[in-house]
Amino acid sequence: MRIRSVAPMRTAKIGYIVISIALCVLGIILIAAPEISINIFGTVFGILLILFGCVRLVGYFSKDLYRLAFQYDLTFGILLIAVGILILAHPASIMNIICIALGIIILSDGLFKIQISIESKRFGIEKWWLTLSLSVVSGICGLILMFFPRESGNLLTIFLGITLLSDGILNLNAVITSVKIVKNQKPDVIEIDYYKERKE
Repeated sequence: MRIRSVAPMRTAKIGYIVISIALCVLGIILIAAPEISINIFGTVFGILLILFGCVRLVGYFSKDLYRLAFQYDLTFGILLIAVGILILAHPASIMNIICIALGIIILSDGLFKIQISIESKRFGIEKWWLTLSLSVVSGICGLILMFFPRESGNLLTIFLGITLLSDGILNLNAVITSVKIVKNQKPDVIEIDYYKERKE
């Protein structure tokens, strides 16, 4: 029986961790320096979203052991790539165009990870409650971001930073607690080699 390669799972997990940390750093920068150039921020953020979308697609097709953290990542991966491309095409318009879309994405991500946290409890993962708590906080931030007044200027930038920070922490926690890499993981379908005897 062939052993499934863990390379896609490891790539997805490492990618998740790196991008989540990058989102946290970007969020902190927005909170500390809300006067940052929108063009620079839009370009960096667009690239991050595209990379995160690609990582999520790799995660979805990697078939990790628990099937928790990556189970909704096909749709989210494609959506993040599309939004990332849109931001790169119009980096200066991010506050007017993207905040609503980003709020919807983060709200949806929070809601799906609430479901993941409940399933994690059934799997016996001890820190399922932490994922649940972070999911609620991130979902609320996404909801507020959707309706945040666009004329708020620096205040909107600061809240966008808080939202990115909360979502980065949520994804970081989810991938660390819910993705289990087993070196000798068997494939889902048992492959049997057989030989057909010829009649002489």
